[in-house]
Amino acid sequence: QVQLVESGGGLVQPGGSLRLSCAASRSIFSINVMGWYRQAPGKQRELVATITSGGSTNYAVSVKGRFTISRDNAKNTVYLQMNSLKPDDTAVYYCIGGTSAGTSWGQGTQVTVSS
Repeated sequence: QVQLVESGGGLVQPGGSLRLSCAASRSIFSINVMGWYRQAPGKQRELVATITSGGSTNYAVSVKGRFTISRDNAKNTVYLQMNSLKPDDTAVYYCIGGTSAGTSWGQGTQVTVSS
Protein backbone atom coordinates (compact mmCIF):
# COMPACT_ATOMS: atom_id res chain seq x y z
CA GLN A 1 0.00 0.00 0.00
CA VAL A 2 0.96 3.65 -0.31
CA GLN A 3 0.12 6.72 1.75
CA LEU A 4 -1.35 9.59 -0.28
CA VAL A 5 -1.62 13.23 0.79
CA GLU A 6 -3.61 15.76 -1.23
CA SER A 7 -3.07 19.51 -1.26
CA GLY A 8 -4.03 22.55 -3.29
CA GLY A 9 -7.73 22.81 -2.56
CA GLY A 10 -9.45 26.05 -1.61
CA LEU A 11 -12.01 28.64 -2.54
CA VAL A 12 -12.07 29.91 -6.12
CA GLN A 13 -14.48 31.99 -8.17
CA PRO A 14 -16.36 30.49 -11.13
CA GLY A 15 -14.12 30.46 -14.17
CA GLY A 16 -10.99 30.24 -12.05
CA SER A 17 -8.32 27.57 -11.80
CA LEU A 18 -6.75 25.36 -9.16
CA ARG A 19 -4.07 22.69 -9.24
CA LEU A 20 -4.38 19.78 -6.86
CA SER A 21 -1.34 17.73 -5.88
CA CYS A 22 -1.19 14.20 -4.52
CA ALA A 23 2.11 13.24 -2.88
CA ALA A 24 2.83 9.55 -2.40
CA SER A 25 4.87 8.03 0.42
CA ARG A 26 6.91 5.94 -1.99
CA SER A 27 7.71 5.64 -5.65
CA ILE A 28 4.66 5.73 -7.89
CA PHE A 29 6.55 4.23 -10.80
CA SER A 30 4.99 0.83 -10.20
CA ILE A 31 1.51 2.05 -9.30
CA ASN A 32 -0.67 0.90 -12.16
CA VAL A 33 -3.35 3.55 -11.95
CA MET A 34 -3.56 6.83 -10.09
CA GLY A 35 -6.45 9.20 -10.17
CA TRP A 36 -8.91 11.55 -8.59
CA TYR A 37 -12.42 11.06 -7.28
CA ARG A 38 -14.73 13.69 -5.82
CA GLN A 39 -17.73 13.74 -3.56
CA ALA A 40 -20.14 16.64 -3.33
CA PRO A 41 -22.51 17.06 -0.37
CA GLY A 42 -25.43 14.66 -0.64
CA LYS A 43 -24.00 12.95 -3.72
CA GLN A 44 -22.14 9.72 -4.39
CA ARG A 45 -18.41 9.70 -4.90
CA GLU A 46 -17.59 9.91 -8.60
CA LEU A 47 -14.55 9.34 -10.75
CA VAL A 48 -12.94 12.51 -12.09
CA ALA A 49 -9.81 11.35 -13.90
CA THR A 50 -7.26 8.55 -14.00
CA ILE A 51 -3.77 8.07 -15.39
CA THR A 52 -1.97 4.79 -15.90
CA SER A 53 1.70 4.03 -15.39
CA GLY A 54 2.05 4.29 -19.16
CA GLY A 55 0.50 7.75 -19.21
CA SER A 56 -2.93 6.90 -20.61
CA THR A 57 -5.63 9.17 -19.25
CA ASN A 58 -9.37 8.97 -18.76
CA TYR A 59 -11.80 11.72 -17.75
CA ALA A 60 -15.38 12.06 -16.63
CA VAL A 61 -17.51 13.66 -19.32
CA SER A 62 -18.30 16.56 -17.00
CA VAL A 63 -14.64 17.62 -16.72
CA LYS A 64 -13.23 16.66 -20.12
CA GLY A 65 -11.57 19.63 -21.77
CA ARG A 66 -11.33 21.55 -18.49
CA PHE A 67 -9.28 19.26 -16.22
CA THR A 68 -5.90 17.68 -16.91
CA ILE A 69 -4.33 14.87 -14.92
CA SER A 70 -0.59 14.29 -14.96
CA ARG A 71 2.02 12.39 -12.99
CA ASP A 72 5.64 13.13 -12.13
CA ASN A 73 7.28 9.82 -11.24
CA ALA A 74 10.48 11.58 -10.15
CA LYS A 75 8.54 13.55 -7.53
CA ASN A 76 6.13 10.72 -6.64
CA THR A 77 3.29 13.15 -7.29
CA VAL A 78 0.10 13.24 -9.32
CA TYR A 79 -1.55 16.51 -10.30
CA LEU A 80 -5.00 17.63 -11.32
CA GLN A 81 -5.07 20.94 -13.15
CA MET A 82 -8.60 22.32 -13.02
CA ASN A 83 -9.57 25.20 -15.30
CA SER A 84 -12.86 26.96 -16.03
CA LEU A 85 -14.20 25.83 -12.69
CA LYS A 86 -17.94 25.78 -12.10
CA PRO A 87 -20.00 25.74 -8.90
CA ASP A 88 -20.89 22.11 -9.72
CA ASP A 89 -17.20 21.24 -9.28
CA THR A 90 -17.51 21.98 -5.56
CA ALA A 91 -16.60 18.78 -3.70
CA VAL A 92 -14.02 17.01 -1.62
CA TYR A 93 -11.41 15.65 -4.02
CA TYR A 94 -9.67 12.37 -3.21
CA CYS A 95 -6.51 10.93 -4.69
CA ILE A 96 -6.30 7.18 -5.31
CA GLY A 97 -3.53 4.78 -6.16
CA GLY A 98 -4.28 1.30 -7.45
CA THR A 99 -1.92 -1.68 -7.44
CA SER A 100 -2.38 -5.46 -7.43
CA ALA A 101 -2.40 -5.26 -3.62
CA GLY A 102 -5.38 -2.96 -3.53
CA THR A 103 -6.40 0.69 -3.71
CA SER A 104 -5.15 3.44 -1.43
CA TRP A 105 -7.07 6.66 -0.77
CA GLY A 106 -5.95 10.04 0.45
CA GLN A 107 -7.80 12.01 3.12
CA GLY A 108 -9.26 14.48 0.64
CA THR A 109 -9.01 18.19 -0.05
CA GLN A 110 -11.95 20.59 -0.26
CA VAL A 111 -12.58 22.55 -3.46
CA THR A 112 -15.24 25.26 -3.31
CA VAL A 113 -16.27 27.20 -6.39
CA SER A 114 -18.32 30.22 -5.45
CA SER A 115 -18.58 33.93 -6.07
